[in-house]
Amino acid sequence: MQIRKEKDSDIDNIWRINAEAFEAEAEANLVNQLRKSGIPYISLIAEDAGEIVGHILFTPVELNGNQAELKIMGLAPMAVAVQHQKQGVGSQLVKEGLEHCRRQNYDAVVVLGHPKYYPKFGFMPSAKYGIKSEYDVPDEVFMVLELKKGTLEKKQGIIKYHAAFKDV
Repeated sequence: MQIRKEKDSDIDNIWRINAEAFEAEAEANLVNQLRKSGIPYISLIAEDAGEIVGHILFTPVELNGNQAELKIMGLAPMAVAVQHQKQGVGSQLVKEGLEHCRRQNYDAVVVLGHPKYYPKFGFMPSAKYGIKSEYDVPDEVFMVLELKKGTLEKKQGIIKYHAAFKDV
């Protein structure tokens, strides 16, 4: 399996993977909206024997009051084709995506996700830093990973996602 950046020719398959994995079109449509929005993003696919089997997207988020000094990415969505789930595809996508974020000099990554899955990559509840999601979610499912140690010290507030997320 290979993890690589998306190409224009992958867009239809990325939409299909997201629609299938989430059993709805909202996340698949979100990916297309974010891609068209003009914001910087990191979009990676997992390819196995020429077939796209997974996708992950990272887009910038803002910690209110700290936009100028912090570069934070939000991991969302991540999707793996149903027949390829529980085979390590998602883990490889997360690891490679985090490396791309590091290389692009991001300070941290947030994720709204399963509290037993994401900690294995170093994510911890963001409430530890006094950081909350703009969405009303339990503390244990909104997590953050510092890519640069200490960058979130004394930073508090609410993470705001791109407006396109409000439709999901």
